[in-house]
Amino acid sequence: MHILLTGGTGLIGQPLVARLLQAGHEVSVVTRDVAGARKKLGEKVRLWSGLEKQRDLNGIDAVINLAGEPIAAKRWSETQKQLLCRSRWQITERLAALISASSSPPAVLISGSATGFYGNTGELVVTEDDPGHDEFTHRLCDTWEKLAMLAASERTRVCLLRTGVVLSRSGGALEKMKLPFKMGVGGPLGSGKQFLPWIHIDDMLNGILWLLEHPTLSGPFNLVSPYAVRNQQFAAALGEAMHRPAIVRTPASAIRLLMGESAVLVLGGQHVLPQRLEASGFRFRWYELDEALADVIGSKK
Repeated sequence: MHILLTGGTGLIGQPLVARLLQAGHEVSVVTRDVAGARKKLGEKVRLWSGLEKQRDLNGIDAVINLAGEPIAAKRWSETQKQLLCRSRWQITERLAALISASSSPPAVLISGSATGFYGNTGELVVTEDDPGHDEFTHRLCDTWEKLAMLAASERTRVCLLRTGVVLSRSGGALEKMKLPFKMGVGGPLGSGKQFLPWIHIDDMLNGILWLLEHPTLSGPFNLVSPYAVRNQQFAAALGEAMHRPAIVRTPASAIRLLMGESAVLVLGGQHVLPQRLEASGFRFRWYELDEALADVIGSKK
């Protein structure tokens, strides 16, 4: 297949490109930094400097849309909120328009989203059927998903990736989480009771490939481990994997002072289940958090 990616140099995109090439697919990546992408992705990947000159996506068999400004990179000023939305909405809307304009459209659009779709759900167990709470992350993801669904037709199915915290050897949210533990001051955040949906990078990649390869699947899919943990459990497992203490609790007030409105990303949470993915026959490799963390951090128990 000829597969077009956005976000191809990111935490998920870069290893996904390698997997797709290894499987024999032809891969094109949309990037604003062609020279940087070439260094990261190698010579086998075609690089597109943008979508502005494209009139359709004829000749593309599948699109995987992972582009978006990192949500926890900065405090959520109104300007930053607009950037978070635009970086997701504009390219998704453009892809949907190009797919709709194609006489021979891609068979599938796999488009990013996040468990933030559900908002802060507390103790409630949520599946893909949950409508979500009306707060910023829900509105961001809800519009993102609706724009992707504009590409849906009898010839193009759309799959939505409601992704949790991705545990990877290459950075991402886990790298930030590790910092206080490296300094010996790691521990639970706030009450520590909030759920943290997570997924190992291997399962994330395998899940995307599963959706790519199964033509009957469409709609939203929670890309999270079947076993959600509370923040205090995650802190204990991370401390063990890093051989560091996990006893210094950071008060919620301090986190709100530091992060502002975006503190909901760590003080809120969702007990999310990957119901539709498992019902489709997908099997996770990484169920246990301590084993997943040991793998990505490199510790041996």
